[in-house]
Amino acid sequence: MGDVRKSAIDMVAEFMKLYPVLKPQLLQDPAFECADDSRQWVDRMLDYHVPRGEKALFPLMESYQILKEGKELTEQEFFITSALGCCVEWLHAYFLVLKDVTANSNTKRGQPSSFTVPKDGMINANDGLFLRNHIPRILKRRFSEKPYYVDLIHLFNEVEFKTASGLMLDFITTTEGVKDISNYSVSGLDHLIILSMKHRQIVQYKTAYYSFYISAACALLTSGEKLENQVDVMNILVEMGIHYQVQGDTDIEDNKCSWLVVTALEQCNEEQKKVLLNHYGKDNPEDIAKVKALLRSSLLKIPKKLS
Repeated sequence: MGDVRKSAIDMVAEFMKLYPVLKPQLLQDPAFECADDSRQWVDRMLDYHVPRGEKALFPLMESYQILKEGKELTEQEFFITSALGCCVEWLHAYFLVLKDVTANSNTKRGQPSSFTVPKDGMINANDGLFLRNHIPRILKRRFSEKPYYVDLIHLFNEVEFKTASGLMLDFITTTEGVKDISNYSVSGLDHLIILSMKHRQIVQYKTAYYSFYISAACALLTSGEKLENQVDVMNILVEMGIHYQVQGDTDIEDNKCSWLVVTALEQCNEEQKKVLLNHYGKDNPEDIAKVKALLRSSLLKIPKKLS
């Protein structure tokens, strides 16, 4: 495992070397004769959203390393993995931009969401489209001669569709313009099962495929594997993605159909349900404190996840 971690650190360094190579190529794309002001905008936008490569690169590189049975990566393999890691990172940045705009988020990755910056505003939505459209351009330039090129295109398209579907489920289930937990107020075992299945479907599609599956799938394709022969791998990674999202489902004020609220509704009596109905999804400290107090109650068997 020591060699794998060392290689992962090297991979981040490779990403930081490759990013300054990819960016000028995208800025000078002959398909669009952009003026200096638009080129400067895209340049600044990319620097703001993209270079956070370790989250995409670590799982992709480690997957590839495992498929090589721990052997050292050649310089060409480092390059291939880094370039695909960049594409995955572009995809992450694209979805984070969409989430920021649609969920009206104020921060992203420890910095202000760019649409909250006065000069950027809702232009950020178009920035997301730019990020998404850079992916096939990188793939074409770097992988068009590879036998798995078409499979890579299909993979990124499929993961984008699944993630967009998950985000749609999340938004229409939890937002619809009004924060109202009564949407989740259920009675009877059948209704609880339906609500639990809905939560699972949301986290599976909005998180698991683009956060966990795609990196391993890229490694499989570049190793000569066919994804249709690796369904069990996909299923395991999806389960890992669901578990990961459950661990992060602690935002009470966002009114999300989270594991916490679904589990609480399964266990609450009528009085406790009233507390959730009155205070869940409210963005002020008093309401959040009352919901946390209920979730921490010894009467509910919920793990201690809340800070």
